[in-house]
Amino acid sequence: MSENTLFILKPDAVARNLVGEIISRFEKKGFKILKLKMFTFTLEQAKKFYDIHKDKPFFGELTSFITSGPVVAAIIEGNNAIATTRIMIGATKSFEADSGSIRGDFGLGLSENIIHASDSQESFDHESRVAFE
Repeated sequence: MSENTLFILKPDAVARNLVGEIISRFEKKGFKILKLKMFTFTLEQAKKFYDIHKDKPFFGELTSFITSGPVVAAIIEGNNAIATTRIMIGATKSFEADSGSIRGDFGLGLSENIIHASDSQESFDHESRVAFE
């Protein structure tokens, strides 16, 4: 089933010059890039983007990190895009992510875990509106 999803390469991925290498993994997997954008989140955008976590103790850390430098947002299309992308990026905690996953290969921690990806159609709808507004 073809569907769309969003991923965002976080400031650590951009600063470490990993954008091309990570995007190429999605292209090699057969995904089509529909939209691609580099920008820096404002604090207002970050709060809206991570709204689901607003009452959690790590909310400030999330918004602080995502606004700390430029990010690259992409909307991709392909078969089972949401589930496949989640597998490709690996566990949230980079030190728990499997080798071969994006976070397992490049992530350095919990916040500095290189990439965010929508985990459901609802998340995609919300997050893509914020990222591409």
